[in-house]
Amino acid sequence: MTAFHTLRWTVDTLELLDQRWLPDRCEYLRCDSARSVAQAIRDLVVRGAPAIGCAAAYGIALEALQLSGASKRQFADGMDSAFTVLAQSRPTAVNLAWALQRMRGSVAQTAGMDGRQRAATLLAMAKQIVDEDLDINRRLGSFGAALLPEHACVMTHCNAGALATAGHGTALGVIRSAIEAGKTVEVIANETRPFLQGARLTAWELQQDGIPVTLITDSAAGYMMGRHRIDAVIVGADRVAANGDVANKIGTYMMAVLARRHCIPFYVACPLSTLDMAVASGADIPIEQRDTAEVAGYRDLRWAPADIHIANPVFDVTPAELVSALVTEKGVVPAPGRAALEALLAG
Repeated sequence: MTAFHTLRWTVDTLELLDQRWLPDRCEYLRCDSARSVAQAIRDLVVRGAPAIGCAAAYGIALEALQLSGASKRQFADGMDSAFTVLAQSRPTAVNLAWALQRMRGSVAQTAGMDGRQRAATLLAMAKQIVDEDLDINRRLGSFGAALLPEHACVMTHCNAGALATAGHGTALGVIRSAIEAGKTVEVIANETRPFLQGARLTAWELQQDGIPVTLITDSAAGYMMGRHRIDAVIVGADRVAANGDVANKIGTYMMAVLARRHCIPFYVACPLSTLDMAVASGADIPIEQRDTAEVAGYRDLRWAPADIHIANPVFDVTPAELVSALVTEKGVVPAPGRAALEALLAG
């Protein structure tokens, strides 16, 4: 287990490890409503598709607690508002919609209960979603660990670790599981411009667990692949389309192309909740555009000229043909496509 908690429930409050301040300091932000959770998701206090889904589930539970003494009409109206504000917080990560759908199901099932009973039931469902995510990550990790040699060097992009999930992680969960199985693993972490999730978060959490990590600039990835032995590139995902196309942090597509050029397997570690069979291909996945200030500088430091035109897409899409395999809690899916994904979900 990691030495920190990405999110934790205390009495009647959700506490989120504020990832905006890592690695400088470790602080928790307290949330007491759906609106405050949605704001934390938008501000990247919490990020990573599975963690966003878990936080959103707690956001619904928080709103139910706030409305536990309200009339049935007030409860219904308040919950509808909570679902709306949370659904709008991040458009690309499908786990958000998945978690909210499960919470909607619980709201419907508790219609005959009083407000306090409904709130307690919704909180129990949120906690169940968190527990399931941790279990999923461990099962996923064990399948992925089997893909790595006894002594492995793994490159990763962005942060798909314990900080992006309820714990253990997806891409970094594979690495943790491999080490638990007795394998030796060293990690090359891309800095992940512009928000530096690799430099600030992946490097930090691997250090916390004593896992050897080397930080590089994104632009050094091709050099490292060409000059050093890299056994695999492993990344997470925010959404996987029905044809196997993968939406993940901007720069992932570049890593996949480089991996193909250097004959390095490119694995995507993701829970089944990341699969969106309603989206035919990556072309249909909405790509979030964030504040251009993230590209112009960092915190109080600005390096770009004033009034320069800036584009800041936060995600890109990696075509399925560049994905060696998806690693899920049900197993490994080589060369993922619609037929393989439908069989996986049906099994």
